[in-house]
Amino acid sequence: MVTRATYYKRPHFRTEDRLDFLTDALLEMAGRYGWRLQAWAVFPNHYHFVAISPDDPSSLRTLVTQLHSQTAKYLNQLDGTPRRRVWFQYYDSHITYQRSYLARLKYVHHNPVKHGCAHEATTYRWCSAGWFETHASPAFQRTVDTFQVDRLNVIDDFGDGGWEAR
Repeated sequence: MVTRATYYKRPHFRTEDRLDFLTDALLEMAGRYGWRLQAWAVFPNHYHFVAISPDDPSSLRTLVTQLHSQTAKYLNQLDGTPRRRVWFQYYDSHITYQRSYLARLKYVHHNPVKHGCAHEATTYRWCSAGWFETHASPAFQRTVDTFQVDRLNVIDDFGDGGWEAR
């Protein structure tokens, strides 16, 4: 699981176009490096994703570095702010227990509701909850939904990122 925040939690991705760009870049970059995304949620000032790594997980650093370089350059060009720092450090955890994995899937899928960005996570288009509802088997969805997430140790003190509930 990876979590990344913008520098000083600033809502640089505050418009639909910017959220689309970041989400598309994340999906493309993950695929390029062989990381199979299982859950993702993208916000104006942070994102989370859960992925299954390729055989050599050392490519995560390159994936994240290139994602942030590409998206920062794009934003700085849009805003006319060359060399502005957009991203802060990222946090990743290697999930080794299935129960932990399933709880984190639920956590990421429901993150838009946690942050007040949506009343139903499946309606927040920069999150995998809608995809999960459509593509995962009903039995697997029920299994994931049974997990408690209130005791997970996930860095997620980002507020709503300046995004109104939709």
